[in-house]
Amino acid sequence: MTEFSSAPDLQAYPADLVIEDTRRWLEKAVIGLNLCPFAKAVHVKNQVHYVVSEATDARGVAEQLQLELEALAEISPEKRDTTLLIVPHALQDFLDFNDFLELADELVEAMDLGGILQVASFHPQFQFEGTEVDDVTNCTNRAPYAILHLLREDSIDKAVEAFPEAEAIYENNMQTLEKLGIEGWLDLGVGATCPVTGQAAAVKDAV
Repeated sequence: MTEFSSAPDLQAYPADLVIEDTRRWLEKAVIGLNLCPFAKAVHVKNQVHYVVSEATDARGVAEQLQLELEALAEISPEKRDTTLLIVPHALQDFLDFNDFLELADELVEAMDLGGILQVASFHPQFQFEGTEVDDVTNCTNRAPYAILHLLREDSIDKAVEAFPEAEAIYENNMQTLEKLGIEGWLDLGVGATCPVTGQAAAVKDAV
């Protein structure tokens, strides 16, 4: 079994490289494979805000998440439609990250931002319940690093209106990844180029 370090070297994750890895994943996987039909528009308009967290524990991540939620709520959608809060130093274990998501939702409600903003997520070790770790369909929710994706509810509603078959996205993504296969996913080169942070390495070892 591959072991994952729980104490990352902060110097090994320069922010510019983390953002470069994340942007490459967005362009080649999310947009390139059309996993999210709504992503291209905000990307080409430079409305995606990238933030690399230096937090090393859940408390620090929560504090930064609060700041980014406040900032997104205050700025106009034309300048910043969505925020990717990238977390390379904390919550590297998927189960810990999954537990944190409940806290993230509670924070949105506590800030009176329910119905205005929401938090989605990606993680390099993401695994759907009932799947094997090397099941390629897990890659629909995998990213180079743990990511908290801050979204505007209004933008989601508008995107769904413009894409009448939004309910079919999930099944389409499953079919896309199954056709691609795990080797095809790895060949995309959308993993972290900083030290290995997640399940991508374990999957590569398994195939």
